[in-house]
This record gives sequence, structure tokens and C-alpha cells, in this order.
Amino acid sequence: MWNPDSSAAENTYYSVAEVRAIDRAAIEGQGIPGYVLMTRAAEAALSIMREQYSDRQTWMVLCGGGNNGGDGYVLARLARAAGIGVTTCWLSDPAGLTGDAGKAYADFIAEGMVAKPFEASELPAEGLIVDAMLGSGLERDVAGSYRDAVEWANRSLVPTVALDIPTGLNGDSGRVMGVAVRADLTVTFVGLKAGLILSDGPDCCGIVVLADLDIPSVCREAKPGLLRTLPDTEFRAMLRPRAENTHKGIFGHAVIVGGAPGMSGAVRIAGEAALRAGAGMVTLLTSPEHAASLNQGRPELMVRGIESADDAVPWLAKADVVAIGPGLGLDDRARSLLAASLESAKPLIIDADALTLLAESGAVPAEAILTPHPGEAARLLGSSSAEVQADRPGALRQLAERYRATVILKGSGTLISSMQGIPWVCDEGNPGMASAGMGDALTGVVASLRGQGLEQEAAAVVGTLVHARAGDRAAQQGERGLLASDLIDAIRPLVNP
Repeated sequence: MWNPDSSAAENTYYSVAEVRAIDRAAIEGQGIPGYVLMTRAAEAALSIMREQYSDRQTWMVLCGGGNNGGDGYVLARLARAAGIGVTTCWLSDPAGLTGDAGKAYADFIAEGMVAKPFEASELPAEGLIVDAMLGSGLERDVAGSYRDAVEWANRSLVPTVALDIPTGLNGDSGRVMGVAVRADLTVTFVGLKAGLILSDGPDCCGIVVLADLDIPSVCREAKPGLLRTLPDTEFRAMLRPRAENTHKGIFGHAVIVGGAPGMSGAVRIAGEAALRAGAGMVTLLTSPEHAASLNQGRPELMVRGIESADDAVPWLAKADVVAIGPGLGLDDRARSLLAASLESAKPLIIDADALTLLAESGAVPAEAILTPHPGEAARLLGSSSAEVQADRPGALRQLAERYRATVILKGSGTLISSMQGIPWVCDEGNPGMASAGMGDALTGVVASLRGQGLEQEAAAVVGTLVHARAGDRAAQQGERGLLASDLIDAIRPLVNP
């Protein structure tokens, strides 16, 4: 049974409430003073920022009225002691600070430092903005002087570093609360917040670095998180080297159904991706009009032209896994092919047009994997793409419950449902992958791994990660203009870690 241990902080995205509970457990249960944790946070941020921006020696630190502002005052003090030129500006009068934030400000002024009210000003070319205004507890839209400061930072020509979370970003949903800082680097504390990866989170956070503040692991017990990522140790374990005494039949026969008249590219992409991910054999069941030419340039693909579902049944019977949908079409022929695939009793990957048709019937076998993008997810749920994107974890949960299947909800921060434990998130990949054929390639990779013997959930999670990492490798020459075929060429080394 596949049961990876992903309890480590770096593999879990928590709710804001869980992060607060971990922080509280460290203070109350482990006797670590809150101000010690605040100082550790500032020290970690200083170290990371000096490494990342060694050429930036003029910093403007923007401090709010809570503990996030306290982090900023400690950081400003430590940065000046390290020889950095620091200007500190407040958005809420620091005279009203209490608790750890109040102590942070007291230590700040005891060092002879001065904070002034925020005023927009032009920073030198070697400047750096530090966002320590509003932390992860934000519950209403950013307004007033805070909004002015956020908009100024976003207009600035110098980099911005956010402490814990960019001001204006909801820590749970990743939704922008009116306006939000567009940081180049976010140093987040204690644990990763779900809002860093969901919705607008990646656009607002830039590079994310976790500083766990050396909080003992016992403080994370009973805090499962909202989302988890696959540890590299488990990724490699799923793709361990093959035995010497083997043959192609052991590694699965993937049958891919699609390619309606005029739509041959999608099924070809899926088939090539399946081969590169290690399938022993791949057969494409497609329209007769382009069956003869579909494997030109890739003769390892087997291609069969089928007029009807009756023609497909013998080939479905030979499959170890069936993927249906790439370029399938939405006509009666497509409906009959989907019905035959559903009746085949083979592990299924259902994608693209097949998902649109599935929304009409709703019944899928227990071992199916669905791979919808937000529009397809909306059709499956009878909602809208906007509703799906507004609450992606909620949409994932509804899909998994309604269809009793493993669901890969594609998009920025692709989500994968779990039959046991919390859902998975893929925090790799890039915007260049928003192009035609990328979803077909994912279908091929997942089908290949399922046919090679990975369990249903494992195939979905590992396949999504292989696909994302291949996209990142292929994007090294630039994201714009990235093709699905570029990604396919990058798959092979990733399935041989």
C-alpha cells in the first residue's frame, strides 16, 4: 500500500489557524518565548536576504501594527548592525504596540533608531523594500495608508521582500484582499501557508523560502495541514530502477482513445508522453482518416483506425490501462467510445472531451483518474470556472466525492485528491505550460505510470510531478513559446531519478 510520510514542515501547506497553533505550542508547550521566535524569524530573513540580494545595501522596511511589524523592527535593527543602510517607515503608530511587537520596537529605539510615517519616495537603484506590514491574519480588504504603501511598492523599480506573507494576500485561500504586494521573495515563518500556493499566491510571493524557526516537530503533531507535497524520497522510491530480467509486457500496455477527424495531435502527444514515461507498449485508437500517418516520426506507437466502439472493444481488452479523451470529440461516436471504455473494467484516465461527456452521465469506475482543467471541472460540477477557481480545494473535494475517483484538478498549483489523508498539491511547473497539448501530455504520463503498476493515487501524484518538472526543464530556454513536445523530450531523465 502506497502511504508516503509527508509530515515534514517543508512538505505541508497549513491553514493560518494551524500555523498559529504550532507557534502557540512552541511558546506554551516548549517554553520558547515569543520574542525569541520573532528574533529567529528576523535573523533568518536577514541571512536569506543578504544571500539573495548581496548587492542591495539600502533597505526601506515598512512596518505595520502587529507582530508582522514587530518582525520588521527586529529585522531593521539587525540589518543596520550588519552595515546595511536602513530606513524604517510605519503604517500604524508604533507607540501603540504591545507584547512581543512592543518589545521589538523598544529594542529598536534603544539602539538609537528612528521610524517615521510612511511617505512614498524614490529608492536608489541598489535599494530593497521589505514588506512587514500585514501578516497572515488579514480578514478584510487592504485600505488607507496600507493600500497606498502596497501600490507604491508594486510601482517601485526595486525588489520587494515580504516577511511571512505578502501584505494583502489571504493566508488560507491565496485570494488578493483588495490589493496585495507583488513580492520578489517571501520568507515565510513556522510553516508554509496554503495561500502561498493557491490562487494568486504564486504571483504575489515570488520565490518562497521557509524558515521553520527550529520549532520542535512535536509542535506540529495533530496539525495535518490543508495540502501536502510529495517528498523526493518517495518520488524516487516510486521510480526505482528496473530489474534486469524483464520484458515490455511487464511495463504495461497503454491504450489511448481519441483523435477524432481533424484532431490527431492530442492523441499523438498523449501517446508519445506515455512512451517516454516508460510504458511497455502504447496503442492509439483513433479516426481511420489519419491512422496511417499518426505514427510517422514515432514508429514505436501502434495505431489502429476505428470506426465505432465495436472496433475498439478488442483493443480495450488487451490494455493494462485505458486513457480516453484527447481529441475525442463530442459526437455520438465519442459517446459510444466512452461507454465502451467505462465498461472495459480497466484502470481509466479520463481527460478532455471525455470529461465533458462524463458530465452528462456521471458514473465512473472506482479506479478512474479524472484530469479536469477548471472549465471541465465546472461542467462536471454544474458550476462555473470562476467558482472553481475561487475555491479550488473545495472544488477538488466535491469532484472526488461526486465521482468517487482520484481527481487531478489542473492549473497553477495543481491539486490531487487523496483516498487517505489530505489532498496533494504540485508546487512546481511554470506559466509556459499554459499551452495546447500540455494536458494531453499529462494524461499520457499518468496512464503510463498506472500501466507500469503504480497504484491509482500514486500514478496521479507522481505523474503530475514528472509532468511539472519536465515543463520546468523545458522552460530553461524561456517560458513563452514552450510546446508540449518540448516537455515530452524532458520526461525521460525524470522517470529515471
